[in-house]
Amino acid sequence: MKVVLFCGGLGTRMWDYRQDVPKPMVEIGYRPILWHVMKYYAYYGHTEFVLALGYKADVVKRYFLTYNEGLSNDFVLSGGGRELEMLSTDIQDWRITFVDTGVNTTVAQRLAALRPHLKGEEEFLANYSDGLTDVPLDAIIEHHRAAGAIATLLSVKPTQSFHVVGLGEDDRVAQIEDMAKSDYWINGGFYVMNREIFSYIRPGDDLVDGPFARLITLGKLAAYPYKGFWTAMDTFKDKQRLEEYSAQGRGPWEVWKTLSVEDGV
Repeated sequence: MKVVLFCGGLGTRMWDYRQDVPKPMVEIGYRPILWHVMKYYAYYGHTEFVLALGYKADVVKRYFLTYNEGLSNDFVLSGGGRELEMLSTDIQDWRITFVDTGVNTTVAQRLAALRPHLKGEEEFLANYSDGLTDVPLDAIIEHHRAAGAIATLLSVKPTQSFHVVGLGEDDRVAQIEDMAKSDYWINGGFYVMNREIFSYIRPGDDLVDGPFARLITLGKLAAYPYKGFWTAMDTFKDKQRLEEYSAQGRGPWEVWKTLSVEDGV
């Protein structure tokens, strides 16, 4: 199943970090978050990626054109540096299609622009490329098929610490509760979609307010609720938290890392 990755946003909330890279290229450890997302999908056997590029598209292209396997893999160097034997590899079996979909394009319009590159795909996966999770991907796909939906989204509990305020008469506070402890669920940005989704996209649409709103009226948008690990990298603080996870040797989202006997398993 092909994986659509939206990589064209400006990521303005990350501009307290740096402005010379698009948000999916902000690094966690040795690799950008985009790579971590792709490794997650590859672990489940989905290694054909279609990247919807926009802001700083050249940065994404250049990264993969000059990809260095040695940065995140063990290797043996010999012959005075002339011979390199990789003990493992990252992306050797990946097939990546790079499509420039414009700088100011909405997510739905980026998706529509990728339609020729999804020819023959009755189902495909999609992701905003700025969130990480350990959710079993196969379970989402099975849930999507069982629901008979045209699109299914990962639904997660909020991780941000802020309070939701309900207003009554004369702007009196009627209710206040911690968002993270409430009954609210949010869109986690991991999708399974059928090819039919293209029939519900109109010019100028954004994904949620356009095709998703139309699918809701038809009962064709499903959600997969998940209370396990999920986080988005929206701010520099989020990046720091993910860096701390990575520094421990195995972030919760790094499902491709199997623990060995030496690790105590």
